[in-house]
Amino acid sequence: MSDQVLAAIRTISNKPIEFIFDTSADEDHVGGNAKLAKAGSFTSGLAGEETGASVVAHLKVLDRMSAEGNEPKVPSELWPSDTYDNDKWELFNDEAVIVEHPHAAHTDGDSIVFFRRSDVLSTGDIFTPYSYPMIEASKGGTIDGEIDALNQIIDIMVPELDEEGGTYVIPGHGRVSDRSVLADYRDMVTIVRDRVEDLVKKGKTLEQVKAAKPTLDYDGIYGSESGPWTTDMFITAIYNDLSKAHGKKDE
Repeated sequence: MSDQVLAAIRTISNKPIEFIFDTSADEDHVGGNAKLAKAGSFTSGLAGEETGASVVAHLKVLDRMSAEGNEPKVPSELWPSDTYDNDKWELFNDEAVIVEHPHAAHTDGDSIVFFRRSDVLSTGDIFTPYSYPMIEASKGGTIDGEIDALNQIIDIMVPELDEEGGTYVIPGHGRVSDRSVLADYRDMVTIVRDRVEDLVKKGKTLEQVKAAKPTLDYDGIYGSESGPWTTDMFITAIYNDLSKAHGKKDE
């Protein structure tokens, strides 16, 4: 999608791209780093700096992408060129841009990017309005961290009258949304988590939890039986995560 992204940017400005934010290490969010960086320019004044835009991500994104034994191996030209290693990173680029790091949500390297003057948040795959959230346990994601991250996003947002408008969210995939949509999504994730946790505490197996259909009343909005993230995978991720907390073995 790099060419389409660049074409869209050029309808707004011919100025060079200075910063690219990777909201996680997911392949579909970092695959355009090299091409987009070459279309831009940022100079910090440091010796030995390569030409091109600065690609910014949390340090855990770089650690994961550069780790030995990655299969498939992530080419170094896709790695972030600048990282931050705390809960917040800020810059001023005609407006204040505030980057926050939720702990262990969709992954353990997520970033939320808040454009303060424009009143717009980019959430990456922490929020996808048409599907259940993808909890990537192999990349450090957790269900409780996901809920914490959604609450963190909602705390930043300020709605207009009757919850319509106000701060807008650009999700990792899907439509632009306002706070009421985020609140409904957070409530859904919390309710499903609580239902699965209740079943885990009762000693139910994964198959018994699936048979109980803890997502049934939400499947018409967020559910899927095929594709990269299904309802079954969502329930399994929650079950395995909560089972660890309650001393059960993953299934």
